Amino acid sequence: MEYKDTLLMPKTEFPMRGNLPNREPEIQKKWQEIDIYKQVQERTKDRPMYVLHDGPPYANGDIHMGHALNKILKDFIVRFKSMSGYQAPYVPGWDTHGLPIEQALTKKGVKRKEMSVADFRRLCEEYAYEQINSQREQFKRLGVRGDWENPYITLKPEYEAQQIKVFGEMAKKGYIYKGLKPVYWSPSSESALAEAEIEYYDKRSASIYVGFPVKDGKNVLEEGTEIVIWTTTPWTIPANLGISVHPDLEYSVVAVDGKKYVIAEALREEVTETLGWESPSVEKKVKGSDLEYIIAKHPLYGRDSLVMLGEHVTTEAGTGCVHTAPGHGEDDFIVGQKYNLDVLCPVDEKGVMTKEAPGFEGLFYDEANKPITQKLEEAGALLKLNFITHSYPHDWRTKKPTIFRATAQWFASIKDFRSDLLKGIEDTKWVPAWGETRLFNMVRDRGDWCISRQRAWGVPIPVFYAENGEPIITDETIHHVSDLFRKNGSNIWFEKDAKDLLPEGFTHEGSPNGTFTKEVDIMDVWFDSGSSHQSVLEERDDLQRPADLYLEGSDQYRGWFNSSLSTAVAVTGKPPYKGVLSHGFVLDGEGRKMSKSIGNIVVPAKVMNQLGADILRLWVASVDYQADVRVSDAILKQVAEVYRKIRNTFRFLLGNLADFIPSRDSVEYDSLREVDQFMLVKLNKLVKQVKQAYDNYEFAGIYHAINNFCTLDLSAFYLDYAKDILYCEAMENPERRAIQTVLYESLVSLAKLVSPILSHTADEVWAHVPEAAEISVQLTDMPEEKELPNAQQIEQKWNGFLKLRNDVLKALEVARNDKVIGKSLNAKVSIYVDADGKELLQSIEEDFDQLFIVSKFEIAGNLSEAPENALKLEQSAVVVSKAEGETCERCWNVKEEVGTIEEHPTLCSRCASVISEIE
Repeated sequence: MEYKDTLLMPKTEFPMRGNLPNREPEIQKKWQEIDIYKQVQERTKDRPMYVLHDGPPYANGDIHMGHALNKILKDFIVRFKSMSGYQAPYVPGWDTHGLPIEQALTKKGVKRKEMSVADFRRLCEEYAYEQINSQREQFKRLGVRGDWENPYITLKPEYEAQQIKVFGEMAKKGYIYKGLKPVYWSPSSESALAEAEIEYYDKRSASIYVGFPVKDGKNVLEEGTEIVIWTTTPWTIPANLGISVHPDLEYSVVAVDGKKYVIAEALREEVTETLGWESPSVEKKVKGSDLEYIIAKHPLYGRDSLVMLGEHVTTEAGTGCVHTAPGHGEDDFIVGQKYNLDVLCPVDEKGVMTKEAPGFEGLFYDEANKPITQKLEEAGALLKLNFITHSYPHDWRTKKPTIFRATAQWFASIKDFRSDLLKGIEDTKWVPAWGETRLFNMVRDRGDWCISRQRAWGVPIPVFYAENGEPIITDETIHHVSDLFRKNGSNIWFEKDAKDLLPEGFTHEGSPNGTFTKEVDIMDVWFDSGSSHQSVLEERDDLQRPADLYLEGSDQYRGWFNSSLSTAVAVTGKPPYKGVLSHGFVLDGEGRKMSKSIGNIVVPAKVMNQLGADILRLWVASVDYQADVRVSDAILKQVAEVYRKIRNTFRFLLGNLADFIPSRDSVEYDSLREVDQFMLVKLNKLVKQVKQAYDNYEFAGIYHAINNFCTLDLSAFYLDYAKDILYCEAMENPERRAIQTVLYESLVSLAKLVSPILSHTADEVWAHVPEAAEISVQLTDMPEEKELPNAQQIEQKWNGFLKLRNDVLKALEVARNDKVIGKSLNAKVSIYVDADGKELLQSIEEDFDQLFIVSKFEIAGNLSEAPENALKLEQSAVVVSKAEGETCERCWNVKEEVGTIEEHPTLCSRCASVISEIE
């Protein structure tokens, strides 16, 4: 008989190598075949609903690591909730309108101006669907479970129809108006922008100081005294209609070289140094309020420039006298309105100076800076020119500078329901907590929302105009347009004339001849996605409003979180979400932003092809995602190593359960030995810890807890100890069945706990779990925490034992290095402990030889009795010597009885007994 063949070695078809890039697509194919999403929803249909509402990514280009981080985080939460007492549908969405798709088509050679708007929009729609189909497959490859066949898409007729209703409801409440105001304008996009579409980058600008001579000093200033302004936008000088001063500031009239200048006293020293004034003298000081209505002359055109009072004037920079062009600045506009100034805007939609800027017509605004500055110098008005680099607003799509430009736009009046917005923010749960402060301050300080865009590809603003120019927005027209869009899509707006889009027989006193026109602007894309609470949560039967959670990147405080809040509060009076969770950006391994020029981009598809989606998912779980996160090949390699340990743990558990049938072989908790109970106590604690971490969105805590349980509690202790019993005892040995019971409980619990994170691997494991009734672990619930008797005392006792065990392991390592022993089974260990240690060891009934994985273990005496050659350690002194006897051929323990058993001379008594049973 070959004794080695009698060992009960691990057997499993669960492979050691993950081979994830090849295996995951097979698992996903199976999910698709059984329609796992539908099965999960069916199983949980009678449970309370938990809705994580998907913020729609833009349908353009391949997904990047930011997309992967976002979608995987959402998947963690949705999968956990569906295993924790909820029905958790997940409806993915796409944002499809706006400039990037127009630009993409232009780059492909589409000549927009040579076709009708409707035809161009049809091409945009086709392109959007191509991108959606591509991104959908990439998101599915990440292992994200959702209703992928029925996503929400902002260009779908039913979505647009509900969006029109949101607009109409806001208009009905008086929140929508059209007005001439300066807005962020992108010459590169030829469109107005909202604050959410602005990014700040450094820009080099001309910095000029200009003197405006006084024409009428109102007995406060002498004629010819120059009021000094400072600006970094010389191109706005042709639009100047006034100068703003602060009513409470003190201003000085400074005499220099026979000229007199007015500046804020608080800035006098700074201006003196900048302008290089020598020996200036202060002739008089006046309060800002005394300067009101003084008239200065425009230095280029000689027209009046009115001195006005404005609270926006500060002494942080400049001169305290602010050049005011109502057509090119928000504060300028507000103060100009107060003083009845015109709104002069001599720059067209392309950023080119118009005839209203005599002498500079036809110049791009930025190119006009130099000739304007030269003209000022020729006029003797330029006091100083230099250049500064400062943070300047740019179009977030084109990355080109923006300007403020007054145009007739449609606005949502935020101020009319600001208090409700702020209350909604306070009523929402924010993770991280600083998100509340961030959005609160944004909403508190923001102006009205410019919602119109001068583009072709978007949802039209559903406004008609009467012959007298009066805008028409009524319940009747809104409902009619909404129904038209639901049946035909919004392209009908561009295919038909206004009269054909109005309800049949519609009349209006402003159009006695029945002649109507329609608005040609489209809505801001943030209005599109911001309407999803109505167009998706209300529209679909499988969802509900408010959502339990919105989860997006931290840039969405100014974007989707903000626009969704604005439209929802405007329409319903309440936020669209109960909670908001945000994550940071993905950087490279050195903390740099990823960019093509640096060549540091980590592409999700490449990672999945090389390592697998579960490695990417495990990386997401490992990082502190609420801040910016780092990823690199080296970081992913470390994560892959952790994955390998977790996978090997699963394989060991499965391999040692080959002959275990839970319904037949499980041992009741009360009948387990203490060491086995100890592991179930640790497992129970892990279950509680992991579930709490899921509930708190603390996925890094799960990553570390699972990793520690697999490597420290199981591999380094329990599984190491269990091998001798599992392999060498008879199959039905009670101790062996007890250990298998613990292994089975650990296997099932771990598979469920990691399922939301390692979605593919958990399902692969589940296919090998003994007596698993469900076709997928996704169709199970999270393990329950159990009330285990004496759990605290057992944990305390065995944690104390592990500390002593660590001492023994250190001593064995020293003995191995000193060549006293080879492997630990060659060793005899004599331990000397204090009274507490002795009491602890004497209370343990398990076999010490097996617990310490040595051939002989003895409690040799008190700590004070330890001989000189003992290794003095933290809680004990240990002597390691060579065990006496011969090595058992079957279990490799060194025992004195080996050679004394007649039938089996090469075996120890334990192994001989097992063989006798087999025979």
